Order: sequence, then C-alpha cells, then structure tokens
Amino acid sequence: MSVDCLFCRIISQEIPSDIVYEDDMVLAFRDINPQAPVHILVIPKKHIPTIADLEDGDQGLLGHIHLVIRDLAEKEGIAEHGYRVVINCRESAAQSVFHVHFHLLGGRSFGWPPG
Repeated sequence: MSVDCLFCRIISQEIPSDIVYEDDMVLAFRDINPQAPVHILVIPKKHIPTIADLEDGDQGLLGHIHLVIRDLAEKEGIAEHGYRVVINCRESAAQSVFHVHFHLLGGRSFGWPPG
C-alpha cells in the first residue's frame, strides 16, 4: 500500500466508494466520472504503479482480474452486447492514478479508434 495513492486509500476504506466486488486480491468500484452507463474500475489490492511495473509473479493476479471483469460484465448485463476494457500506462496514455486499474465500460456503442 502507498499512503499517497488514491486507490490504496479506497482499498483501505479511508475514502468511500461504490464497491461492486471485493476479494483478497481485487477491488472493483463504480467510477465517479463514468464515461458509459456501466463504468467500473477493477484494481489489484497490491500497489503496482503502472503495467510497466508488473513482475513475472503477477501473472496469476492479472488472470484473476480478467476473470473478475468477465463476471462483472455478466452481472451488469453488458456481456451479451459487448464491453470494452481499457488500461492506460503513464501520462501520455492518460493514466492519472498511478495504481494499475482496468476500466470496464459498457452499456453503449463505442467507436474506433478510441481517441
């Protein structure tokens, strides 16, 4: 945990959030500035600043995160029509919180390229 990290403070429940899923490795909560009808952030409880900072031992964690995303998409009713999963890495890619996080977006059509 990093005391200066917004998401670490959400994990420790120092900052409230609309949690939709939690287990020993992962926390998922609704984005406070949603970009789609469904916009959930899925984060590891382990503090990892960017995907560039992942270690070989994080393979199981990343696989688990993707299964959680799959299950949340089903639970939220967006699995059948489709959804987008986004991860940004560093400033030029619009990462604003330096704790790895996955955006699960759905409930509307998306264009390509994304921007």
